[in-house]
Amino acid sequence: MRRGILEMCILAIIHQEGEAYPSDIISSLKSQNLIVVEGTLYPLLSRLKKTELLEYSWKESKAGPPRKYYSLTEKGKDFLADLYSNWQNLAKAVTATTKSLSKTQ
Repeated sequence: MRRGILEMCILAIIHQEGEAYPSDIISSLKSQNLIVVEGTLYPLLSRLKKTELLEYSWKESKAGPPRKYYSLTEKGKDFLADLYSNWQNLAKAVTATTKSLSKTQ
């Protein structure tokens, strides 16, 4: 389940930014207390690229070699919409199932 949530968050960050550099994705996740290391992110980005959910382009950098920026494909946008819909349904079900817990606190 965590991997699916992480995928959704990464795709959402890229969608929001239009395109994103991996270290910017990590910074965005960390700012929301979702700690992800490069060793987790890069294989995930590679897999999302292989499944045609992401594409990338090289951009010149002022501080070194060119950088790889990721963006969503149309297939990726559709996949993100499906993930988000499933997330909303899951969150609603968990909230309904655990509503008695809020009464005990």
